[in-house]
Amino acid sequence: MEYLKLNNGVMMPQIGYGVYQIAPDVCERHVAEALSVGYRMIDTAQAYHNEDGVGRAVADCGISRDEIFLVSKVWISNYGYDKAKASIEESLSRLRTDYIDLMLLHQPFCDRYGAYRALQDAYREGKVRAIGVANFYPDHFIDLAENMDIVPAVNQVETHVFCQQQKAQVIMRGYSTQIMSWGPFAEGRNNLFGNATLKEIAERHNKTVAQVALRWLLQRGVVIIPKTTHVERMKENYDIFDFVLSDDDMDLIATLDTGKSLFFDHHSAEAARMFMGWK
Repeated sequence: MEYLKLNNGVMMPQIGYGVYQIAPDVCERHVAEALSVGYRMIDTAQAYHNEDGVGRAVADCGISRDEIFLVSKVWISNYGYDKAKASIEESLSRLRTDYIDLMLLHQPFCDRYGAYRALQDAYREGKVRAIGVANFYPDHFIDLAENMDIVPAVNQVETHVFCQQQKAQVIMRGYSTQIMSWGPFAEGRNNLFGNATLKEIAERHNKTVAQVALRWLLQRGVVIIPKTTHVERMKENYDIFDFVLSDDDMDLIATLDTGKSLFFDHHSAEAARMFMGWK
């Protein structure tokens, strides 16, 4: 396991287990499996409706709480200072913990400023060890970072071989903000697992395409949270510390960048209307 130091000194694992789209009734089992494989970071969110399962797995796993890094996110329906503050308490209760290691704002819509002030107060009170944002592209990110008291420690954005966030990462680095990837496999879109470039590199290293895609992010200093419900895949995704991609490998993968999201554009009217429907 490798760790990265956040801008407030907190050490964060560079690889974790993501539980997006894992049903609440099976989340506890899969988190327990991930912890047994060796994962020590679990990424959940209020909107995933599975914080309870994560909390039960962590409470019952037999691993000391201070060895596990818990990440959750405030959903936009809980934005605004008072609602966000109450929702953080609810997440603490569902996760069965006295503190959350990293709490993020999930989207750059609605009253994000009031919600972030609630995160700042939770941080000052010791209820969260680090705070940040998710899906904040450079304009939204800079605006918030320049106008809040505490600069985000992390920004979790869609990041994979086809949407590489190279320029955004440079901007985050200017604020000492850590980039974190959601969708490191692009959910298989663009035929990622059949991509000829990735397959060629994988064969050269005797690894899988999935491992190469993750290793490429790792070597860029990106935090990753691959999701799977299969134990063998959990092990495969975790087994990426015994090889190194060459500079040529890294440069070749960099040519795969499309420069755009494979899911939705946070700046589009369609995306804004979609999220307003989820308030």
